[in-house]
Amino acid sequence: MSSMLSSALRNLPVSSAWAAGAFTRSLSCSSPFQAAVQPKTKKTLGKTGVKNVVVVEGVRIPFLQSGTTYADLMPHDLARAALQGLLTRTSVPRDVVDYIVYGTVIQEVKTSNVAREAALGAGFSDKTPAHTVTMACISSNQAMTTGVGMIAAGQCDVVVAGGVELMSDVPIRHSRKMRKTMLTLNRAKTLGQKLSLISKIRPDYFAPELPAVAEFSTSETMGHSADRLAAAFGISRLEQDEYALRSHSLAKKAQDEGLLQDVVPFKVPGKDTVTKDNGIRPSSLEQMGKLKPAFVKPYGTVTAANSSFLTDGASAMLIMSEEKALAMGYKPKAYLRDFVYVSQDPKDQLLLGPTYATPKVLEKAGLTLSDIDVFEFHEAFAGQILANLKAMDSDWFAQNYMGRKAKVGAPPLDKFNTWGGSLSLGHPFGATGCRLVITAAHRLKKEGGQYGLVAACAAGGQGHAMIVELYPQ
Repeated sequence: MSSMLSSALRNLPVSSAWAAGAFTRSLSCSSPFQAAVQPKTKKTLGKTGVKNVVVVEGVRIPFLQSGTTYADLMPHDLARAALQGLLTRTSVPRDVVDYIVYGTVIQEVKTSNVAREAALGAGFSDKTPAHTVTMACISSNQAMTTGVGMIAAGQCDVVVAGGVELMSDVPIRHSRKMRKTMLTLNRAKTLGQKLSLISKIRPDYFAPELPAVAEFSTSETMGHSADRLAAAFGISRLEQDEYALRSHSLAKKAQDEGLLQDVVPFKVPGKDTVTKDNGIRPSSLEQMGKLKPAFVKPYGTVTAANSSFLTDGASAMLIMSEEKALAMGYKPKAYLRDFVYVSQDPKDQLLLGPTYATPKVLEKAGLTLSDIDVFEFHEAFAGQILANLKAMDSDWFAQNYMGRKAKVGAPPLDKFNTWGGSLSLGHPFGATGCRLVITAAHRLKKEGGQYGLVAACAAGGQGHAMIVELYPQ
């Protein structure tokens, strides 16, 4: 399948607008940073007999490159800080919150239910239930939609959802041989039994099992998958570097202009207060071009410069039924509307979640691509984003791989990730989804739009998409 996909997609037609320098035009686009305008009037997506679920507020502590300021903390410390930031910004009483749900990927063994530990640390009642979910890079998306479902079902009125990841300190295990020996040793009753077991330990027992950002089913790292995907769709190294430069340039502009309103300061114990993301670093195509391939050597096109970096961070979002929010005097930011989850081949289509999820969520909501005012897509790799946009704009791919009659089309770049994305802002796996949703809400208000579309890929060949509707101003 891989070779067939590669040969067929390498010759896919690329629109003239794309090939003629879409990235250059997008970098000079100023519309996302103009003063707020009045939103266009469109139909609301509210449904009779279904509770409206709203986002009251969403925050995140600064996303930092792993190994920097958060390096000595634990995941629940970051999640606790995000929860406290949400409480400070909203002044919501802790006892009003019915449920807390968090997403994470690399779980700390000591705090496997990080939602519960963070909630207790943030001062929530021990009577408030909390649980943790994992769904790779869409873990906080799953946390949010879990909250949406609980509210829509009438089980809760107020849910806090979020996500956390600490890549600075991931669990590293002993080898399986060593683990078995240690567990058996723990059960040994006599000194003789213990000495006998110890005598069987060999030097190779001490080799650790290091974690890898890799697929269990294929043993392939995500970077290798991104490289093959870029090759299959004919995405050049230059195109990937241009897109990465665009992401960093737009993120820097958004940061400088104070548009990243979801960021809350975090006083790190024993260190300074962190106030902004530290991975935003616009470079130049010349400097980026000097980097060697990171995964497929020597001919790969995915490098450290056009990939998202290992990131520490946490997010938190206050979700309510509309009635509850208004009764408490809140002005919601947005409605959380239709959403879908998708799955596809975890080898050759690992990172194509947005391509499969976007047309499904649009159809579910009764919208077309042209109805969407802002797009917020997760940027795992520049090649992954560009491959998705190419696949979405291909009738051939739609007909041969998606079972559709025609393509959905590619989002216009002047509406696409215009405040930066995961390549520049960072990607703490379990926390990214909440950032995407609240950014879409903020952009809708700033730019005068009504509908936002959030989409993300995830390890395991899965994906998520959601429609966000601006709350009436």
